[in-house]
Amino acid sequence: VQLQASGGGLVQAGGSLRLSCAASRRIYSSYAMAWFRQPPGKEREFVASLSWGDSRTKYADSVKGRFTMTRDRVQNSVYLQMNSLKPEDTAVYFCAARSGSPYVSHTQDYDYWGQGTLVTVSS
Repeated sequence: VQLQASGGGLVQAGGSLRLSCAASRRIYSSYAMAWFRQPPGKEREFVASLSWGDSRTKYADSVKGRFTMTRDRVQNSVYLQMNSLKPEDTAVYFCAARSGSPYVSHTQDYDYWGQGTLVTVSS
């Protein structure tokens, strides 16, 4: 499956952005989708994941209460609503997919990746 991420941009601290990730085909109920991010000069890190079948989610501690991941089955898309953004949220954001549990957070556990979309939060 091919993934296409979009929605990044420049926003002031405290602002909001909504990222989108569209899949090239139907996503099966056994799949999990996720968002990762890679801050400048740092390694890629887990942000959030979602079970396609029942929408259960998992979040990194750093974004809990500020970010919300959702899905649209008709559009075969996932979204990441990011509120109360902080400068430390600045990163390239990637969407990813895997067949299996959503409760994994290592990059090597995900089989499909989209291109990144840059989010810059100014102070």
